[in-house]
Amino acid sequence: MQQLIWRLVATKRAYQLQREHKEIEKLVEGLPRQARVQLAQLTLKEFSVAAKSEFPHLYGTPPDERYSPWGSGTSTGLSRARSDNLPVRLRGIALWLTVAYHETRGATFPALEGVHRSILRMLRTLREAAPAATADGWFSGEQAA
Repeated sequence: MQQLIWRLVATKRAYQLQREHKEIEKLVEGLPRQARVQLAQLTLKEFSVAAKSEFPHLYGTPPDERYSPWGSGTSTGLSRARSDNLPVRLRGIALWLTVAYHETRGATFPALEGVHRSILRMLRTLREAAPAATADGWFSGEQAA
């Protein structure tokens, strides 16, 4: 019974993340090339900071929400990504990608694995947009100079 409940919770979360990912993807596609380069650099910095935190999947979540099934980093990132202000939008997208990546990494539910693969594809696209020196530190926890 408990396993069924966890499967339902994971499926609901995967559906929510898929829906949000589609919106994030459209926002990224609408960015000019220079903004994508900035987004790649911001995302790298967010990954670096999140990797140093105790719970990377709760990055961007207030400490009082630490024991919830998932953090509020993706919802915060999405609300910022909807902003008309480009720097705020870029920071929101970077936050959403970072938290969603860590939240779905190592997932054992097929629906969450699909979301993770979609996020990896987007990160690969951003990595290709970044200058070569910056792109070398991706996923290693290193911050580029």
